[in-house]
Amino acid sequence: MALQSIVPMPQLLYSNGFSSSTSLSATKSSIFDANRGLLFADFIGLCCKSKRTRQRIGIGAVRRGRGSLGRSWSSVKAVLDVNRVDFASKESDTVRRAENEVANLNDIISERGACGVGFIANLENNASHEIIKDALTALGCMEHRGGCGADNDSGDGSGLMTSIPWELFNNWANKQGIASLDKLHTGVGMVFLPKDDDSMKEAKSVIENTFKQEGLDVLGWRPVPINVAVVGYYAKETMPNIQQVFVKISNEENIDDIERELYICRKLIERVSKLEKWGDELYFCSLSNQTIVYKGMLRSEVLGQFYSDLQSDLYKSPFAIYHRRYSTNTSPRWPLAQPMRLLGHNGEINTIQGNLNWMQSRETSLKSPVWRGREDEICPYGNPKASDSANLDSAAELLLRSGRSPEEALMILVPEAYKNHPTLMIKYPEVVDFYEYYKGQMEAWDGPALLLFSDGKTVGACLDRNGLRPARYWRTVDNVVYVASEVGVLPMDESRVTMKGRLGPGMMITADLLTGQVYENTDVKKRVALSNPYGKWLSENMRTLKPVNFLSASVMDKEIILRHQQAFGYSSEDVQMVIETMAAQGKEPTFCMGDDIPLAALSQKPHMLFDYFKQRFAQVTNPAIDPLREGLVMSLEVNIGKRGNILEVGPENASQVILSSPVLNEGELELLMEDPYLKPQVLPTFFDIRKGLDGSLEKTIKKLCEDADEAVRNGSQLLILSDRSEELEPTRPAIPILLAVGSVHQHLIQNGLRMSASIVADTAQCFSTHQFACLIGYGASAVCPYLALETCRQWRLSTKTVNLMRNGKMPTVTMEQAQRNFCKAVKSGLLKILSKMGISLLSSYCGAQIFEIYGLGKDIVDLAFCGSVSNIGGLTLDELARETLSFWVKAFSEDTAKRLENFGFIQFRPGGEYHGNNPEMSKLLHKAVRQKNESVYSIYQQHLANRPVNVLRDLLEFKSDRPPIPVGKVESAASIVQRFCTGGMSLGAISRETHEAIAIAMNRLGGKSNSGEGGEDPIRWSPLTDVVDGYSPTLPHLKGLQNGDTATSAIKQVASGRFGVTPTFLVNADQLEIKIAQGAKPGEGGQLPGKKVSAYIARLRNSKPGVPLISPPPHHDIYSIEDLAQLIYDLHQVNPKAKVSVKLVAEAGIGTVASGVAKGNADIIQISGHDGGTGASPISSIKHAGGPWELGLTETHQTLIENGLRERVILRVDGGFKSGVDVLMAAAMGADEYGFGSVAMIATGCVMARICHTNNCPVGVASQREELRARFPGVPGDLVNYFMYVAEEVRGILAQLGYEKMDDIIGRTDILRPRNISLVKTQHLDLSYILSSVGLPKLSSTKIRNQDVHTNGPVLDDVILSDPEISDAIENEKVVNKTIKIYNVDRAVCGRIAGVVAKKYGDTGFAGQLNITFTGSAGQSFACFLTPGMNIRLIGEANDYVGKSMAGGELVVTPVENTGFCPEDATIVGNTCLYGATGGQVFVRGKAGERFAVRNSLAQAVVEGTGDHCCEYMTGGCVVVLGKVGRNVAAGMTGGLAYILDEDDTLIPKVNKEIVKIQRVNAPAGQIQLKSLIEAHVEKTGSNKGSAILKDWEAYLPLFWQLVPPSEEDTPEACADFERISPGQVTLQKA
Repeated sequence: MALQSIVPMPQLLYSNGFSSSTSLSATKSSIFDANRGLLFADFIGLCCKSKRTRQRIGIGAVRRGRGSLGRSWSSVKAVLDVNRVDFASKESDTVRRAENEVANLNDIISERGACGVGFIANLENNASHEIIKDALTALGCMEHRGGCGADNDSGDGSGLMTSIPWELFNNWANKQGIASLDKLHTGVGMVFLPKDDDSMKEAKSVIENTFKQEGLDVLGWRPVPINVAVVGYYAKETMPNIQQVFVKISNEENIDDIERELYICRKLIERVSKLEKWGDELYFCSLSNQTIVYKGMLRSEVLGQFYSDLQSDLYKSPFAIYHRRYSTNTSPRWPLAQPMRLLGHNGEINTIQGNLNWMQSRETSLKSPVWRGREDEICPYGNPKASDSANLDSAAELLLRSGRSPEEALMILVPEAYKNHPTLMIKYPEVVDFYEYYKGQMEAWDGPALLLFSDGKTVGACLDRNGLRPARYWRTVDNVVYVASEVGVLPMDESRVTMKGRLGPGMMITADLLTGQVYENTDVKKRVALSNPYGKWLSENMRTLKPVNFLSASVMDKEIILRHQQAFGYSSEDVQMVIETMAAQGKEPTFCMGDDIPLAALSQKPHMLFDYFKQRFAQVTNPAIDPLREGLVMSLEVNIGKRGNILEVGPENASQVILSSPVLNEGELELLMEDPYLKPQVLPTFFDIRKGLDGSLEKTIKKLCEDADEAVRNGSQLLILSDRSEELEPTRPAIPILLAVGSVHQHLIQNGLRMSASIVADTAQCFSTHQFACLIGYGASAVCPYLALETCRQWRLSTKTVNLMRNGKMPTVTMEQAQRNFCKAVKSGLLKILSKMGISLLSSYCGAQIFEIYGLGKDIVDLAFCGSVSNIGGLTLDELARETLSFWVKAFSEDTAKRLENFGFIQFRPGGEYHGNNPEMSKLLHKAVRQKNESVYSIYQQHLANRPVNVLRDLLEFKSDRPPIPVGKVESAASIVQRFCTGGMSLGAISRETHEAIAIAMNRLGGKSNSGEGGEDPIRWSPLTDVVDGYSPTLPHLKGLQNGDTATSAIKQVASGRFGVTPTFLVNADQLEIKIAQGAKPGEGGQLPGKKVSAYIARLRNSKPGVPLISPPPHHDIYSIEDLAQLIYDLHQVNPKAKVSVKLVAEAGIGTVASGVAKGNADIIQISGHDGGTGASPISSIKHAGGPWELGLTETHQTLIENGLRERVILRVDGGFKSGVDVLMAAAMGADEYGFGSVAMIATGCVMARICHTNNCPVGVASQREELRARFPGVPGDLVNYFMYVAEEVRGILAQLGYEKMDDIIGRTDILRPRNISLVKTQHLDLSYILSSVGLPKLSSTKIRNQDVHTNGPVLDDVILSDPEISDAIENEKVVNKTIKIYNVDRAVCGRIAGVVAKKYGDTGFAGQLNITFTGSAGQSFACFLTPGMNIRLIGEANDYVGKSMAGGELVVTPVENTGFCPEDATIVGNTCLYGATGGQVFVRGKAGERFAVRNSLAQAVVEGTGDHCCEYMTGGCVVVLGKVGRNVAAGMTGGLAYILDEDDTLIPKVNKEIVKIQRVNAPAGQIQLKSLIEAHVEKTGSNKGSAILKDWEAYLPLFWQLVPPSEEDTPEACADFERISPGQVTLQKA
């Protein structure tokens, strides 16, 4: 931590990295004078540790230092595996051949990124050097939002795009004796050339020859002057040779034609160079007559020092786009730094694999006269090896060069959520028509994204449909417009600001440099939409499929239905638990516990092909979205028919059929078959086995593909793949429909025909949501599940159902309703599956292959699922045919049962599928731990050793080259158990008894228990001293206690619901776990059924008893790597002594995610397997999402080692652990700590009844019912015994292998080898992925585990706490007043102060007052975790997450005096404020962003306007909005009240009416509450809006609406005729 000389703080902000001698006044004036007429936009979205030195003048000591991630990380130099670093422009062979490469998921998932971006533009188009200086300053202020490599010095990338600095280049040309450059006819290329001299010469000659062939003159090469000293260690290893090339284009006059000629040249050069050995090392940052890009693998603050051009006064530009990259993959590459050639992109494209496949399919159909017949020379348009940003950029570039404007290109690629949009539908129908027209032409590139773009003439920005990247802008008197998601990156004189606003979801803003106009959202879109008569074309050509009624009678008789169900693989569980539940209730069935059956490939029972696929889900790099509460951005609409040439606009492209959803009934399918334009063709999908089974399936698939090919060439626009036949034949089994759909889809892509037709599956093999999702994900546009619908009809007719309905045991539904319910359940299930991956549109999910495969071999994958990951290999086509046949023959054998077989896949049953948690196993375990009997434990071990293969690790065994040693020499059991943890089971899902018994046992052992989400009772935090005979009056419901026991959970969980997360909860933790995903249902939030929310649970969670609690999916403040890094920062801030862990679920690509998390400063990464337990979750989530932890752990451990990050984090793994063997297997694969979930519950008494979700647990383990909890059999000692047995088992195996301690074997995959064991289905599983090794960490596991907690570095809170007056006030509960300056790099300010107060006084006990006023722009999470007694005032503005989880106190945010803008119209705080607040008051003079007061429990707030989703998931408290709100107000609001002023009568359509009712403020108590809050607001903020309302109270009161959830309907504030019934029944909500 070198101390440097002290410079006044303002200087740090004003200077721009190189002019540290400039005096303050000079700098200040230059910033304001030179910026006249500037549009300044700044979008940021990333936080990492700041490398900026941070200085402070003022209170306490002057501190300065570098925030760095660990202590010694700069010395860790990992060896990069150079083969992994491929440069971006590696493109597949572009000659259009049949074997076109399909986008490969492995390429895609290794490149993820998120970043900060911004732009400045002079509206008078005056070029100046000041703009470059300001852009570099702003870039420096974003350093804390970028990623750094393991050397803490190589940035992930930063760059600038500007117009071409002709003065600078002419000056160079004159010195070289080259004539002055002709601005109109010269192109400038910024080129990364190969490092090696010979390769560089070859590359240059390729470039020059190409230009020559195209008739362009190369004027010269200019080596770009650089300063290598500032480049980090890793970046230097891959640094290219950077040169500029100047070419003259004499044969074109028009700018667009010149740009197009340069584009063709670049594409031709890329194509030629790809065949060379140095092809990966040549990359054009830009080649243009308008713009140039300077970028590199650099930290943002050194960009200007690296490129000395940027410091030259001759470098002038009227605009600059700047960008700072945070790549979650830690082998960032020079070409992937941004800006790209057209875009700067902050975010993640979730649908990238589908987008790439569709772009490839388009190659044959794209034609435009502007290319003069040269379309073939410019493909491919996508490149799976590049990042998602690079691919979006190339799609946008193609549209732009084909004559579209940049804003039109982005509206086509990234459309907003225009459906049901109150404003668009009414005021701008032409914009809706534009989106409708293109919806069938281009699938949306979907995912959270903030995009900046420029073609040199227009500069603009747009936000994705979800608005999951923040963006704010304002404009000054001298025509400066400044757009920012993090305010405060450039200093501003507030009195000169005339307007402040923010980009909301789907919005766009552009500045036209030629005319000086700024267009806001609807202006831009209206101009684009009116360019063609889209509405007329749609009404004349687009056809909508009318819904057809469901059949009202059964079509097959019982016998035939049964035979079909048997032939197509249905089991009785599928029919009863899945189809019939959906038909009866209209929703997906809920179940509990986890998925403890073998993977389909390991199982001895036949499985349908769908079961080999697991859904992918979003974690960290991008957010899951919320289908339940934010469904307004989602849509299941599909367009069927030919997709035309997107480069040409015309009415014929609109000739398609719209389906409202992909689920068709028989009548709708018939209507489609009759459509004259589609020319539908039915292709039967059966294969013939008369000549033998081997090869028959493959032959039929090839034939099927040829038939499809021929049909499309003959003009069919709709292929219907059907397994329907009059009569089932024993020798003609049906092809698995997923295989048929995937093969035809891939075949048509490779032959360039996929755009000409849609695929529909008419199939018996599809009844669950996962199966629909698979078919759609691999290319089907719609599915007609004819056998599932017939099954619904049969169920409704059965006597059992009729009787149940008659006796009132089941709600009555008609036959049509039963089928409608089934379809409704499928649709909501599909929305949930899309949302897990953060995808909002079915049209983008179609063909996007968002799955990974476990257990299918290469031949099947290459044939039908090309590009999907299948890491362990598996079944061949013939083996698959055999499995299909094993179902088929059941329908024809003589002794076929008269009813369906029960395979026992969901519920355990004797003779059914093997379940890891089975009755025999739990009985043995109970006996062993209760009797403390070692011989019984060894029978338990034997039982596990002899079980059928259940998980991947069962295919491995230990080996050793060492002689055994005596057990006495091995590390002690007491030391081994410290590595053990229990799973995050929430109090609520399990009973208080179980939760506390587990915690006490873990504390006795020195292991760690986990609170789960839902808070914790403070009574559990002190050791017991009152135990007599095993009983304690403190915890009277437990037995077997000892004095000194503590029931606290060492690991306290922070999940998306933030239930019970208060400052005191956080400071009493040893570790804090951020739950991103849960094994049983990754990508979804938790759910607690209403009957489990007892009064005790509701008190801990600050919610209402009896009201079900649904946690949001993890997206509010963990929606990207940068926000997760911010939450980690917040938690380290409030409790600097607690390690922070991040819980992820295994899936392909998790190594990439984990690298990002490690760079985000987490201390621990936990990997969960898909087999984790749950209290309640949809069956399809339990069964079909997430992967085995063996693969996830291996990938994480090895990726971290390759990137030099493994020593930064402890790796913990959990999922289905049962014994010491599991522990050692996990250790060998790289884990330091081991989590036990379900088995810990079994040890305390769980009997695996699998009815947790019903609240009826027979032994009181997972029930809140008093009478059942009384039966709880467990004592803490049982669990202690269990873990000691496991540790002894570990010692025994270590001794046999000859190792003395755990440290010796962690990461040693060489002690594992495949077991010689034969599986029923296949011998082709390949475990080499798990057995591979990339080396060991530099430190031993014990050293890694004993490291200090990672620090946030020097922070403002420490400076404040070191002030003697403040510390005296906290110590002695006094009153103190302070004023402090704050900057945007000061994040989570007040969090650490709150932690100190909470640790000493709890959440409510502090009697002093800390009155602190801050002035300036506050960084993210300002005033988080406030406690009572903290009165915080901010004069200025703030970023996202203001008041996160505050528990009390007061927070006032107000702009500075005399602003040039009207405060109530301006956005002053960012998104997601008051997330999970449990108390306190907030007064904001100005507007807030999206998701204001999400999950607010008890805080009261007054604000003057908000964005979308205000009061989402609120469970208590009160919110007053004195201005306009966005869409979807009060979604999921189950408690608390909201008062919203509605002056222009627009509120009603914006409210989500699912839960709340809307009424005027009639109750006197409500009027008093509202008025007193507004009075307080005016007093504290001086709000004009508030005073106006109070002055004219009688006129304003009737304009307020009150939103009331059912739980508040009887309160005095909401109920006009409320009378005091009896004081006992009503509790007034106190402030």
